[in-house]
Amino acid sequence: MTNTYKNVYIENTATIAGIYEHEGPLAKYFDKTYTKDLYFGEKSWEKAEIKLLKDTISLILDKTNKKDSDVNLIISGDLQNQIASSDYAIREFDIPFLGIYNACATSSEAMIIGATFIENKSAKNCIVSTVSHNTSAEKQYRNPTEYGTPKPETATFTTTGGAALLLTNKRTKISITASTVGKIIDKGVKDVNHMGAVMAPAAADTIYKHLKDLDRNPDYYDLIITGDLGEYGKKILVNYLKKVYKLDISKNYDDCGTMIYNTKKQAVLAGGSGPSCSALTLCSYILKEMQEGRLKKVLYVPTGALFSPTMYFQKESLPAIAHAVSLEVAE
Repeated sequence: MTNTYKNVYIENTATIAGIYEHEGPLAKYFDKTYTKDLYFGEKSWEKAEIKLLKDTISLILDKTNKKDSDVNLIISGDLQNQIASSDYAIREFDIPFLGIYNACATSSEAMIIGATFIENKSAKNCIVSTVSHNTSAEKQYRNPTEYGTPKPETATFTTTGGAALLLTNKRTKISITASTVGKIIDKGVKDVNHMGAVMAPAAADTIYKHLKDLDRNPDYYDLIITGDLGEYGKKILVNYLKKVYKLDISKNYDDCGTMIYNTKKQAVLAGGSGPSCSALTLCSYILKEMQEGRLKKVLYVPTGALFSPTMYFQKESLPAIAHAVSLEVAE
């Protein structure tokens, strides 16, 4: 399902990142980084993740000179069970809240919902946000970090960070012009250490549907960017689109999971993952490039693996989803 918008704009963004992200190539674009440790002064990783999101939302309010009463809605999600990080962080704000879950595709889902509220004139200002934390995610989804379990090179590294955008109906330089809601795609992959293979077909399906619905070619965009396929999933996507859909995106395509870290120098295996991987990359580097005119049209396609450890241990395969958001410099 593809929708178009005429009156949805991005007023500003806020980004806060962790240690590994501070050591990566996008460090200078983040508003703030926590570099001492992964606890951020809290007693647990989960509480550190809550603090990360709370601080990110406070920062976007400060940067836009908004009070709680100026914002009609917050939409947020994360990787914790019952989206606990979002629930506990946003209880500190007196703003209506919609909690969502689409794993690492949460940011695009939030943008689509927020854009729809604004386009329909149900809201004037809407914060969309997400957060992830490396060690809280590893603890929940894989082997506890303390085990020191080795991982294959196809595995990805959960990004630590919080990202938020303020969507508005007031004209700014960057607008959301269209979106495509993806379908759940499951190709039967069962390897939790190869998320690129799990999610690439979902990204391919959504990109194809988006371009077909709007009668566009890949070169309509200066950049097509996926969420967190990593070094291996990135190659799978390019080849899959060529073989199945006869589309070549190789000239204007990149992946946030390979941009947020230096995969050759940092111990992050195939690259970044987690909801904040793509959101941090978009809200810092990509939108900065758009603000300065080096990019004018970007297709943002975060990808999410919708698996549950409970279902995985019952031998289920790993479903995936991707949503696309079209961003353009307003004329």
